[in-house]
Amino acid sequence: MAQSGNFLVIQSGGPTPVINRSLYGVFDEASKQSGVKVLGAINGIEGLLQDNIVDLGEISPDRWVGIASMPSASLGSSRRSLNDEDGSSLIEVLKRHNIRFCHIIGGNDSAENGHRINTEINAMGYEIAVVNVPKTIDNDLVLTDHCPGFGSAARFIALATMGSGLDAEAMKTSVAGTIIEVMGRDSGWLAAASVLGKREESDPPHVLGVPEVPIDEQQFMDRMDQARTRFGFAVAVIAENSRGIGGVIGGQQEPWYVDDFGHEYYEGPSRYFARELSLRIGQRVRYEVPGTIQRSFMTSVSEVDANEAEAVGRAAVRFALKGETDKIVNLVRISQMPYRVEFRLEPLQSVAGRVREMPASFLDRVTSMPTDAFADYALPLLGDPLPDLKRIR
Repeated sequence: MAQSGNFLVIQSGGPTPVINRSLYGVFDEASKQSGVKVLGAINGIEGLLQDNIVDLGEISPDRWVGIASMPSASLGSSRRSLNDEDGSSLIEVLKRHNIRFCHIIGGNDSAENGHRINTEINAMGYEIAVVNVPKTIDNDLVLTDHCPGFGSAARFIALATMGSGLDAEAMKTSVAGTIIEVMGRDSGWLAAASVLGKREESDPPHVLGVPEVPIDEQQFMDRMDQARTRFGFAVAVIAENSRGIGGVIGGQQEPWYVDDFGHEYYEGPSRYFARELSLRIGQRVRYEVPGTIQRSFMTSVSEVDANEAEAVGRAAVRFALKGETDKIVNLVRISQMPYRVEFRLEPLQSVAGRVREMPASFLDRVTSMPTDAFADYALPLLGDPLPDLKRIR
């Protein structure tokens, strides 16, 4: 069990609409311990290495209420990967602030950093408990039912698809359709969420592209053309990192950027498909790339997601105080109706660097469209019911 000492919270990787609820959960739960400080690293691992540490106890309760309800990462984040040379700097900062409990709020890359801190710092003779708090809008952490942040981003995408579809339907005499490109580096969870507001066959989306199923470019355009012929307009939703049968869509060979963890980034496929379809149809096809709006739109936050984000932060502190370390909290669905989860632990090493794709039961491999099983899984995470689309005709 870690010795008595101070707590450190780190926000890592891409922000989410509810990551600050997890921050507040860690802070408030840890603050119940007498005689300790709850500290935060500014800009993630980079701030920790630079000793850019703040005392979260100096923030007033009124300000905490506002912080907890805000999207983005209030401490600042980074995608910095720890390396072999960082150990001495890390232990100096940890000793200086008497940090004995470390909570990284992050995803699979953050699990790598958490495992490294636990392994290397304890091996150097400094006892510290590391219990990560899960978050990622991509919903791609293994060994958990879902990830805090996904429910709110999924709600945004479902609503955005419904709204953009109504716009496309209204403008169908001059615009043939719309392609919406959503986040999802290695998996199609967010793209699949676009169907959660679909009630009728004519409702968007009509075509879906996910990383789990390589996209036949000709077939994708055929399906869009068929939907336009049948309904008068066509809407596709495609994950940003979807691949074609022969590799990167559009023929791009080299990534324009590779991050610290080796993730490759290419130009998104929506612009390419919009151009090709416009040329084929002889009518304009729009493409929409909401980008970081997906993870920062305040009014699409799911209350279920927000409550779980706070609760999982509190759970991480309680597990650490019981002597757990080198672990990440996961969510286990114990009831579907009524929807309920509980929190358990998994080893950080079992999560680090791994990606959970959508299971076969959630995805029709022929059409790439989500199944009813996916809707049953995802809808409770969105909070309030989605609105029904209403039309004059």
